[in-house]
Amino acid sequence: MHLNDSFRDCPVMTVARIIGSKGKILILYRLLDRSWRFNELKRDIATISPKVLTENLRSLEADGLVVRTVHNIMPPHVEYALSDLGQSMRPLLLEMQAWGVSYLNQIEKPV
Repeated sequence: MHLNDSFRDCPVMTVARIIGSKGKILILYRLLDRSWRFNELKRDIATISPKVLTENLRSLEADGLVVRTVHNIMPPHVEYALSDLGQSMRPLLLEMQAWGVSYLNQIEKPV
């Protein structure tokens, strides 16, 4: 991970750079509970293309948040899971979930 000076000066920008692109938050959120195979993620997060999913998984792996494990069985398959560093984002992701539920409840109330 190579952060330029503007990211080093602003922790919020660091987080935004790491998880701010399309689909990364959804990938991390899905990986909170268990490891997933690529095709499972592709089916579950249908709003992003397989190309973008691949790019995001590679980026999250390069940033140290996701671990890619190749299982040498027949047929071979790959699983993605949160690393220890990725697990440290659990409170943030769960708080985002709670805020989202609260927000949706507030805007859905009739005026």
